[in-house]
Amino acid sequence: QVQLVESGGGLVQAGGSLRLSCRASGRTFNRYVMGWFRQAPGEERESVAAISWSGSSTYYVDSVKGRFTISRDNAKNTVYLQMNTLKPEDTAVYYCAADLGSRPVQTTPYEFGYWGQGTQVTVSS
Repeated sequence: QVQLVESGGGLVQAGGSLRLSCRASGRTFNRYVMGWFRQAPGEERESVAAISWSGSSTYYVDSVKGRFTISRDNAKNTVYLQMNTLKPEDTAVYYCAADLGSRPVQTTPYEFGYWGQGTQVTVSS
């Protein structure tokens, strides 16, 4: 079992940057595929980015390609989401997710068994 704790959210102006971090408990972090999701009020939870066990494979939703970067440091049990050129439509609660998946990249919420508590990202125009 793994516990996830996100940090790094906040209020930023459009065009600004934030880096989200998600630290996992346990000693088998490198066995988990990881993902970042977001959910805005009244919207469904959507996949933003995902990364494989070693970090060699990644996925991004089209709306964040070229602006967001997912990475992981297995020695620190941490996955990151660097968010640049933020837009008001990026405003949402961002969640970190983990799973002992059989595929290197997973992109739907039901594929993930472990979730963090979420961190609010607000982008003002």
